[in-house]
Amino acid sequence: MWLAAAVAAPLSLARRLPCSRRLRFLGPPPPPPSPLVLLLRRLSLCLGRRLHSLGPAAAMPEKRPFERLPADVSPINYSLCLKPDLLDFTFEGKLEAAAQVRQATNQIVMNCADIDIITASYAPEGDEEIHATGFNYQNEDEKVTLSFPSTLQTGTGTLKIDFVGELNDKMKGFYRSKYTTPSGEVRYAAVTQFEATDARRAFPCWDEPAIKATFDISLVVPKDRVALSNMNVIDRKPYPDDENLVEVKFARTPVMSTYLVAFVVGEYDFVETRSKDGVCVRVYTPVGKAEQGKFALEVAAKTLPFYKDYFSVPYPLPKIDLIAIADFAAGAMENWGLVTYRETALLIDPKNSCSSSRQWVALVVGHELAHQWFGNLVTMEWWTHLWLNEGFASWIEYLCVDHCFPEYDIWTQFVSADYTRAQELDALDNSHPIEVSVGHPSEVDEIFDAISYSKGASVIRMLHDYIGDKDFKKGMNIYLTKFQQKNAATEDLWESLENASGKPIAAVMSTWTKQMGFPLIYVEAEQVEDDRVLKLSQRKFSASGPYSGEDCPQWMVPITISTSDEPNEAKLKILMEKPEMSVVLKNVKPDQWVKLNLGTVGFYRTQYSSAMLESLLPGIRDLSLPPVDRLGLQNDLFSLARAGIISTVDVLKVMEAFVNEPNYTVWSDLSCNLGILSTLLSHTDFYEEIQLFVKDVFSPIGERLGWDPKPGEGHLDALLRGLVLGKLGKSGHKPTLEEARRRFKDHVDGKQILSADLRSPVYLTVLKHGDSATLDIMLKLHKEADMQEEKNRIERVLGATSPPELIQKVLTFALSEEVRPQDTVSVIGGVAGGSKQGRKAAWKFIKDNWEELYNRYQGGFLISRLIKLSVEGFAVDKMAGEVKAFFESHPAPSAERTIQQCCENILLNAAWLKRDAESIHQYLLERKASQPTV
Repeated sequence: MWLAAAVAAPLSLARRLPCSRRLRFLGPPPPPPSPLVLLLRRLSLCLGRRLHSLGPAAAMPEKRPFERLPADVSPINYSLCLKPDLLDFTFEGKLEAAAQVRQATNQIVMNCADIDIITASYAPEGDEEIHATGFNYQNEDEKVTLSFPSTLQTGTGTLKIDFVGELNDKMKGFYRSKYTTPSGEVRYAAVTQFEATDARRAFPCWDEPAIKATFDISLVVPKDRVALSNMNVIDRKPYPDDENLVEVKFARTPVMSTYLVAFVVGEYDFVETRSKDGVCVRVYTPVGKAEQGKFALEVAAKTLPFYKDYFSVPYPLPKIDLIAIADFAAGAMENWGLVTYRETALLIDPKNSCSSSRQWVALVVGHELAHQWFGNLVTMEWWTHLWLNEGFASWIEYLCVDHCFPEYDIWTQFVSADYTRAQELDALDNSHPIEVSVGHPSEVDEIFDAISYSKGASVIRMLHDYIGDKDFKKGMNIYLTKFQQKNAATEDLWESLENASGKPIAAVMSTWTKQMGFPLIYVEAEQVEDDRVLKLSQRKFSASGPYSGEDCPQWMVPITISTSDEPNEAKLKILMEKPEMSVVLKNVKPDQWVKLNLGTVGFYRTQYSSAMLESLLPGIRDLSLPPVDRLGLQNDLFSLARAGIISTVDVLKVMEAFVNEPNYTVWSDLSCNLGILSTLLSHTDFYEEIQLFVKDVFSPIGERLGWDPKPGEGHLDALLRGLVLGKLGKSGHKPTLEEARRRFKDHVDGKQILSADLRSPVYLTVLKHGDSATLDIMLKLHKEADMQEEKNRIERVLGATSPPELIQKVLTFALSEEVRPQDTVSVIGGVAGGSKQGRKAAWKFIKDNWEELYNRYQGGFLISRLIKLSVEGFAVDKMAGEVKAFFESHPAPSAERTIQQCCENILLNAAWLKRDAESIHQYLLERKASQPTV
């Protein structure tokens, strides 16, 4: 599954946070922490960091008691017929499940939530039907116990259940999704979202990933609606009780988990093709927008054969449908054979979609189709191993896009979008290991963050590099062949890769998946005649400064070393298994630079001795360091400054060396880090000085690029132009502001429509420096936009507006009918990220409207995303206490870890400001004084 896009432009949305999983909040809250734990937590907040001696467990919320379903009865096949009512928002269901009684019992325990069972019976094969005499709902555990008057003996039989349920508006289970027809009429589709544990809202079932069965699905629907499910349609006939309805029957599925079942009823157009392997591929779009499905169709048709070849396992179903859903909490969901998407993750308008949207769609399609093998064909045994599903798909989507679109330079973008994001989160004391033991499925919400997705993807990328592509593919084939249609655990994959490569995969990888954090490798060098001797040492990297815990964790670190002689080749590869080691690089001349972590593939940060760093910096100016290594070097230095290990002024000096930088992704990461610094310095009285620095750094590249594409430019030039103009416009660069205003006026007047790639930077610039008339025009453009991408583009920049009364207007708009429920988070987050005033206003707005927001997102990841975007930019100690106190009296259990991380970040920001603000101010003043006046 792809997590929902939040606030930044689509690629930074690749900083995907968790999918549509929701907390089971029914029933009593967990017991309060003990006085000792509370005292330690308060102490840790005062200290600005959780005490290392407490270990990661101290950050964990109290575990809810949980038992998996009993194994005495299990399904073989579900025959399921559902009849949704698209006017009353209810549905009727009939289930006939072929079941196996493994142990004699007089009750059957299943998962069931928000469903009313009318009747239930069990008929042993060749024997009489036994009617259930009682249905005992355990609402808090989302289970139902069917009681029978006599014992069900071992053997097979048929369980029949008639039930009714609600087509809810919570974007989970079997739910309704609002759309507008081309004629302007509001209607509803019935759609599904079952991962992780919401199939039980559509039908009573054994809703655990390891309890697999086959499915025969039928839908009774209005005859003018499209009905889809995992498999192809095998029969469509009039429904006897109502001439306006038809019954649509689908082919039997392979053995599969309940969370991958899907059905959709609504009005859609489609485009179709066949992959070269003969699989029927369709992309379903809103009516009248079939053209917008063509790009995703092309990507899907290329992607299926790519994965078939990569895994040496054919796609196992006869068809695959990709469908755009209007109301959708996640980015997309990998239901087998029927993949559901947000409209913005699937639809591309040739005229009105920007380059970053194409790339986003290509990545999401690559991600979901990878799951058809890795997740659907072979499924994790329990949610503990779900990181592997998501981490793997989050890695291979890039491999796939690199194959389809080599011009995207997508692996460099991976470092900025996934690798560095994961390191940012994983340096916190309130991080968690990639693999966390999950008991109650509500805990899945907690761990679906940048650690599971982006760190997961990063360590698999490191593993792939360590093993080599040939042996990695061989190991993947062993794994998928051995476990197809079954369930597997993380260790099963390690064993398969170990068999293929002969390397100690399990030993190496357990150091990365079972403990949180990652190492900082300190390196110094000495010239000994013609050789360079490197001394390496590893310590845990901590966002709050040098790690001071007694039991410092250790990692088995695959390390690559390159030199200026061959910057793109590893001169040496080693596995660092100890805290310290020395290595000798043969034949390295004194004037050559040496760099660790070629390609920024190893999941660690590097701190060089000052002499080594000094020798690397010219490689930034003359571009002899490869782009991904320039990016990695700058990002490591910035993180070391944030952690107080080096001075922020030293990093600002390095940033100035990027004056000749041509690479989009390097600029993107630089821009992101300067954005973090700008947010920090918005708490000072010299915010304008850092804006001047931003203008100086970005002006030369802005002048080189200009406003209009030049002949021969490609995808990355378009992304870079948008990034640079947005940065210059936001910082108040006069020529950019004037040109943006001129082009915006022409766009609004219909004289010259802005290209899709220029809309975000222009909208942002005019809003940032605009008035109420500008905001009104922007809201009018939003209302008139026919395409969700354009609506989202506007929603993400509205928060840039500056006057306090306009900020309030934007916040009120966020909760209005004009904004789809999943996009409200983008609007509020944009306000919080727009300015210091916006941050304060957004936090107050969240507190004032907490009940409505919490009811709307009820657990799940959107509430975590909202909290993170709104409060993380604060940099005053007392704000950490205020945020903590608010959520103690307004619990959001599924966001508990996010809240802890936000409080930690606020304290880290405050410490950073106290430590470096004065020296940054002095540097900026001296720099300004030394510049010639114009």
